[in-house]
Amino acid sequence: MEMNYLAILVAALSSFIVGFIWYNPKVFGKIWMNEIGMTEEKAKQGNMAKIFGLTFIFALMFAFMMPTITIHQIGAVQLAGGNDNDQALITFLQAHGEKFRDFKHGALHGFIAGLFLALPIIATNSLFEQKSWKYTLVTAGYWVVVMTIMGAIICGWK
Repeated sequence: MEMNYLAILVAALSSFIVGFIWYNPKVFGKIWMNEIGMTEEKAKQGNMAKIFGLTFIFALMFAFMMPTITIHQIGAVQLAGGNDNDQALITFLQAHGEKFRDFKHGALHGFIAGLFLALPIIATNSLFEQKSWKYTLVTAGYWVVVMTIMGAIICGWK
């Protein structure tokens, strides 16, 4: 089963679109800035090339792992040891190759992954960093939405 690298790229870019909306001052941006003590002046002092460049690399890494979370057929290939020539695998993929390969199914798995992976990681860090629940919910909420959209793009785009 081949990776759809264009879908992975678009999924990674989707995190920027969600971030642009999510962290807009009219949505959750002011809450987030207040909770971390960020000011407009301090934000402008950041190295934007570094911030956005590394953010894109991290988003690509994240999107690269989403197919294993959202596409069941990849699990079948992995169970066969990655051997695309295995006759049992070929038969399985011919019978079930397109089942559960749609945007809705990918969004469901992305949402579940966000809820059960991103939320606990961010919440645990927030507890030890003594961050507020507002911060935790804004930050984890962003990742749940991003993972939902990434899952939809990667699973549904054939």
